[in-house]
Amino acid sequence: MSEQGKILIVDDEPLIRDALAFKLTKDGYQVDTAEDGEKAIEMVEGSTYDIIISDVMMPFVSGFELLKILKERGTEAPVLLLTSLNSENAVLKAFDLGADDFMTKPFSPNELSVRIKKLMSKK
Repeated sequence: MSEQGKILIVDDEPLIRDALAFKLTKDGYQVDTAEDGEKAIEMVEGSTYDIIISDVMMPFVSGFELLKILKERGTEAPVLLLTSLNSENAVLKAFDLGADDFMTKPFSPNELSVRIKKLMSKK
């Protein structure tokens, strides 16, 4: 399968990070991973991504803080936030900060693939 785009996955949980990387690599994407928001900021400064997928609850720099920093720096890549916070406030905050999509854990890997394809098609 040809490369469809470059995705950065940011999650402090290795099992989730690795599972997402495996699924998206299998879907044909080039995938980089970061274990926290600080590392993600470094990686975004040194590379261009088509989509950034980030967990919300992380140490050091949360997904919300990461999103805010990325938008302030003019990062054009769509950002999809993942969280186990199942609250309307979390969803509203995510979109208010500029998130392009939002998914609540647990989620279907196939649903994630569909949402990524949709975000890619908007580029």
